[in-house]
Amino acid sequence: MENFPTELGILTCLAILAASLWIPYIVGVNTAPEGSLPADAPDGFTRIPNPRLHRPWVQRAYRAHLNLLEQLVPFALLVFLVDRVDGFTAVTYWTAIAFFWLRVAHAVGYITGKATFPLRPIIFTAGWVCCLIMAYAVFAARF
Repeated sequence: MENFPTELGILTCLAILAASLWIPYIVGVNTAPEGSLPADAPDGFTRIPNPRLHRPWVQRAYRAHLNLLEQLVPFALLVFLVDRVDGFTAVTYWTAIAFFWLRVAHAVGYITGKATFPLRPIIFTAGWVCCLIMAYAVFAARF
């Protein structure tokens, strides 16, 4: 694997992060204090109609997972396209690394509640900019 691009390695790490980010939510749901969920929620794996009934950090864990998926899918497609057109450069290298750490910071900050306005939206927007840079790399490699 001497020719395995860093960008694809970062994408692998992001996939692991996305595949693991359900854990805080499930832990939170299954450690809910007795009587805090409605009686019609038979167990922790049943989605209750109103997720706002969960503790705030559990709600944030759920949203952090969704937010990662919202950006991971387009970012992953763009990285695959850059790979397909053989367009990896120093810019894509650092963009992939930045995107990974932005997503880690976003998830940790969101779940803990430490990344509040305006920090969390700035981190999310920076991830979007990383997507734009990867999109630029696709077109730059083709023309």
